[in-house]
Amino acid sequence: MAWRSSGRTNAQLIGNLSKNGILHSERVIEAMKAVDRANYVPSYGEAYEDSPQTIGHGATISAPHMHAYASEHLLPYLRPGSKVLDVGSGSGYLVAVLHELVSPGGKVVGIDHIQELVDSSVENLTKDGRGDAIKRGEIVMLAGDGRLGHPEGGPYDAIHVGAAAATVPEALLDQLARPGRMFIPVGVYLQNIEHIDKDEHGKIHEEEVMGVRYVPLTDRDKQLE
Repeated sequence: MAWRSSGRTNAQLIGNLSKNGILHSERVIEAMKAVDRANYVPSYGEAYEDSPQTIGHGATISAPHMHAYASEHLLPYLRPGSKVLDVGSGSGYLVAVLHELVSPGGKVVGIDHIQELVDSSVENLTKDGRGDAIKRGEIVMLAGDGRLGHPEGGPYDAIHVGAAAATVPEALLDQLARPGRMFIPVGVYLQNIEHIDKDEHGKIHEEEVMGVRYVPLTDRDKQLE
């Protein structure tokens, strides 16, 4: 049903995602309503299509239904005051949604290894009314190797990874809070979204939740080939 969720406005897109059973939580619905996807895509005319779109530099912004799934699956760990890491933050769209879900008092760190994407994501977030959140340090956008995370900002209650890893990066596991959850696509040819849950004692539990097709989590040079 995901492909039927496109709309002509942001509100209609979110309404269709809800009607089609992808969005369930009122908190996520309100968060996605508060973030206008038109501020994060190159073509306004395609802003509310439920499909991925290229944003340059070998990167894409995921389809809205995948951002909806990610937010719903991470929701138990997205509370006011939570700290979140978004690996492969791209356009900055999901960073904005996550910021809505952990405010007030929370912090979202977005990391991408393409500096030009980081710069444009800051412009997108500012255009979407989140410039003050950046100035206050509630949103931090960084250029770097997302596979290594950003240990200075951790541990993170929730980690979202927006590209497929062949295996779960150990550095990200180390930066996951106790308790905490990572939402990550894993695999090369056959990929699955996995929940990587760490309990209060540090024990790891992995669960496959859905099959997907993501671009690979790689380095800058390979992405730009």
